[in-house]
Amino acid sequence: MKLSLRFRTFLLILFLVSLASWTVSRLLLRPPTGRPYFTEGPTAAAADKPYIPANDDEANNIEIYKRVSPAVVNITSTTVDFDFFFNAMPKQGSGSGAIIDVEGHILTNYHVIEGARALEVTLADKHKLKAKPIGIDPYNDLAVIKIDPPGKRALAFVQMGSSSNLQVGQKVLAIGNPFGQLEGTLTTGVISSLRRSIRAENGKVIDDVIQTDAAINPGNSGGPLLNSHGELIGINSQILSTSGGNIGIGFAVPVNTAKRIIPDLISEGRVKRPYVRLYGYEITADLAEALDLPVDHGFLIARVQPDDSFGQAGIRGGRQAYLVGNSMMILGGDILAEVDGQPIDSKPQLDRIIDNKKPGEVVTVKIYRQNRPMTLRVALIERPSNGSIL
Repeated sequence: MKLSLRFRTFLLILFLVSLASWTVSRLLLRPPTGRPYFTEGPTAAAADKPYIPANDDEANNIEIYKRVSPAVVNITSTTVDFDFFFNAMPKQGSGSGAIIDVEGHILTNYHVIEGARALEVTLADKHKLKAKPIGIDPYNDLAVIKIDPPGKRALAFVQMGSSSNLQVGQKVLAIGNPFGQLEGTLTTGVISSLRRSIRAENGKVIDDVIQTDAAINPGNSGGPLLNSHGELIGINSQILSTSGGNIGIGFAVPVNTAKRIIPDLISEGRVKRPYVRLYGYEITADLAEALDLPVDHGFLIARVQPDDSFGQAGIRGGRQAYLVGNSMMILGGDILAEVDGQPIDSKPQLDRIIDNKKPGEVVTVKIYRQNRPMTLRVALIERPSNGSIL
């Protein structure tokens, strides 16, 4: 049956309209670059585009990591342990360190290298080098070791900052090798508190320690704590943890302590420090009232080593034991009230003042002897050395 001219014209128009709609839709949906509309992952152009930090703080983190991380190293120490049958068994431990000069000196914790028979340093580029101990200070849990870079290779090193004007809430960054496996790890946080005290493994109390919530884990020990300028302000030393991992409480030895002793560690292998061994009691208001003392603060000396600085200067200890309340105390000794004009109210405070002195210096001390004030000059004697680096 023949179609009418009008119907055939209608079908032709319908076909042309459909064709035009399909063509327009293809042109509109087609990507302008000519690449497929659906892609897997970023295009090559997007991958080559440089990353733009979201804010200034993020940019600061990135810049400091790129600049300082090449100066942070992993330290592997090999010690010797013994099994049940006294067979020697090598045992390895790990920690972190910071290169502090172009000669290859590395600052770390003493406990990272303690007892080591061999030391190996892994640089940020995975290059491994043998290291040797240069100097140790168990009293501040610090040590300096050294590598010899091959050829004329230039070493990156950290810039020393200052820990004298730190503020709680100040941003800090830590770079290290947590658990001895995750080299070059960056964590950030703030200074949580200042002037904390921690106890080194030899029992010595380390004062003026920095507390931070920047994540610090085993293996971070000896690594740098940095300020927002990328300067070294502390040496990560300990964590407070019930599980062995980070819970947001870490401690760092202040860089000013390190700067004071590094010259001795490099030149002498140890720190030359005054020899002071006093034993006694911190005077409180209650104790002063109970003993009828002339002052309500100070350090009541019970015993003095005759060969230490204060013993040589004639400072006297107690002579007789008495029961005071529920405690047995040795009384009759001098009361140490001031050193170089600074009031003394505890043994740690005395240690802090003396630790900032050098052997041979003379300090002026104010004491009370049998309730009478006296002023003495004390020449500080060098602490005897045990003659061993490790």
